[in-house]
Amino acid sequence: MHATADANGDTQIIEKLASAVDRIREQLAQVIVGQDAVVEQLLISLFSRGHCMLEGVPGLAKTLLISTLARTLNLSFSRIQFTPDLMPADITGTDIIEENRTTGQRELRFLEGPLFSNVILADEINRTPPKTQAALLEAMQERQVTVGRVRHQLSDPFFVLATQNPIEQEGTYPLPEAQQDRFMFKVLVSYPSFAEEFEVARRTTAAFSDGVMAVIQPEEILTLQHLVRDVPVSDHVIRYTLSLVRQTRVGEQGVPDFISDQLAWGAGPRAVQYLILGAKARALIHRRTHVTVEDIQTLARPVLRHRIVVNFAAESDGVTPDDIIERLLDTTPAREDELANDARFKAIFAS
Repeated sequence: MHATADANGDTQIIEKLASAVDRIREQLAQVIVGQDAVVEQLLISLFSRGHCMLEGVPGLAKTLLISTLARTLNLSFSRIQFTPDLMPADITGTDIIEENRTTGQRELRFLEGPLFSNVILADEINRTPPKTQAALLEAMQERQVTVGRVRHQLSDPFFVLATQNPIEQEGTYPLPEAQQDRFMFKVLVSYPSFAEEFEVARRTTAAFSDGVMAVIQPEEILTLQHLVRDVPVSDHVIRYTLSLVRQTRVGEQGVPDFISDQLAWGAGPRAVQYLILGAKARALIHRRTHVTVEDIQTLARPVLRHRIVVNFAAESDGVTPDDIIERLLDTTPAREDELANDARFKAIFAS
C-alpha cells in the first residue's frame, strides 16, 4: 500500500484482508467458543508470515483450534506429537533406498516428513530433546530442510504452531532462547469464562457436527501476506517501538532501574521487526491503512514475553515477564512530543 495508491485502492485492499478474517472467524466460531484474542493473534501471525507458540493447560482446545484453522484456510495440516524418542529425521524426512523394478537398480529417494505441510502443529514441543527441537529452526527461518547435502523447499505458506504445557516440568526440555526467538508470538491460552464454558459443555456433550469449510485459498493468503508489508508506518511509531524494546536491554543507556533489578536478558532486534509487522497486519484487520501506537501496545505482550528473561530475584518474588512489559507500557510516553523531550529516552535515541 504505497503512498501513491489512491483512496479507493487502499479501501479495496483493506476490505480484502478484513473480510477474509471475518469469514475465517465465522467458520472457527462453529467449533471454537470464545478465545477471540487468541484467534486474532494467530491470524496476525499468519498474515505476517510468522510462527506462534501457544501455552496453556490441557483441555483448552489448542489442537482443535489449529486443525480447524487449517481447514478454513484450505491448507494441508500435520500434527507432530513431540516425545523424548522423536528424532530429527522423523519430522524432516529421510533418504530411503528403493529398487527400480524396471532396471533392477537401487537408488536413493527422499521420503518427506510431516514438515512438508502448510500448517504444522508441534504438539508439546518441550517434551522432545534439543536435537529434534533444533530441526525446526531451519524449517521455520529458511522454509527448507537439508537432508544429507540436498536442500528441500517446504510448502508456502508455511506456518508452525507449537504448544507447551506450563504445569508439567518433569521430563521436559525447555526451548532455548535462540529457538524461542524464532516464534513471532507466545500466546497464552487461558481458561474460558463461565458463559463460554457453559456453551462448550452444551456443545461437546450432545450430537454435533460442524459445517466448517474453506473460505480462502493458499494463493490468496500469499497475496495478503505481501499486502501487509505495504502498510505505512510513521517514524514516531518506529521510534516508540524501539523505545520499548531497547528498554529491556540491561546495561544500556536509558534503561529504567526496575529493568536492571529484575531482568537478566532483554529482547533483540527481531522483537522490533515482529512488533511492526504484527501491527501492520492488525491495522488492516481493523480496517485501517496506518499503524498506531495502540497496535504496538496491544502486541507487546505476545511479542516480548518469551524474549525477556527475569532474573532469580524477580522470579522468587513472583514477577513475570508480563508484569515487566505492563510496567514498561505504563512508563513509556505514547505521545510524540513527550517521547522526544524525555531526557531518559533522549539517551536511548542517542545510544
